[in-house]
Amino acid sequence: MKKAFIFDLDGVIVDTAKYHFLAWQNLADSLGIPFSSAQNEQLKGVSRVRSLEKILEWGNKSISEEEFTRLMSEKNEEYLVYISKMDTTEILPDVPRVLDCLISKEQSIALGSASKNARIILEKVQLYDKFQAIVDGTNVSKAKPDPEVFLIGAQMLDIAPENCVVFEDSVAGIQAANTANMISIGIGDDKVLHQADYIFKDFTEIKEEFINQLITTPKSLTIK
Repeated sequence: MKKAFIFDLDGVIVDTAKYHFLAWQNLADSLGIPFSSAQNEQLKGVSRVRSLEKILEWGNKSISEEEFTRLMSEKNEEYLVYISKMDTTEILPDVPRVLDCLISKEQSIALGSASKNARIILEKVQLYDKFQAIVDGTNVSKAKPDPEVFLIGAQMLDIAPENCVVFEDSVAGIQAANTANMISIGIGDDKVLHQADYIFKDFTEIKEEFINQLITTPKSLTIK
């Protein structure tokens, strides 16, 4: 049975969350808005526009549209400086093993990320060629938890949503996968990602037997 495996990028394949945190924290500081790591967690899987909107809401501040655009650009430029130095050492543990396992089993693989820099990052860490389809922030108009990014990925791979498996580290991403009627796999804290069908601390916990189970088990038989 052929299925589509759709991977989020930040926090799933690579740990770019730390770079987002630094860039958003510097932006918030410039506005006099306190910004914590807990708040940064709430921005995972969220678009750049919505992230800045949330920071402004937390600080109870309003700015002009021109200033809004400028700040988004500055944040992205700082983030790009960080990711320009990335290499294969930034890949999270056992991600290549799982990707290669899926490729050996002739499964379809896509990226489904809110990041507009996804292609750059995949090239930097030398994983670009592992993906048959890449859906990023340049392809979608609706941010997670809207399922658009995953539904486009399924369409590009010509696989029905119920035959898709999503790997996500954010609540918004898990909700998007569930709304799309896909199997959702949380990568991270089980207390945070409790809405997922399955949860693993990281890819080192995902064994080949489980991958085989995902390939052969219909969505209707997913066990919470």
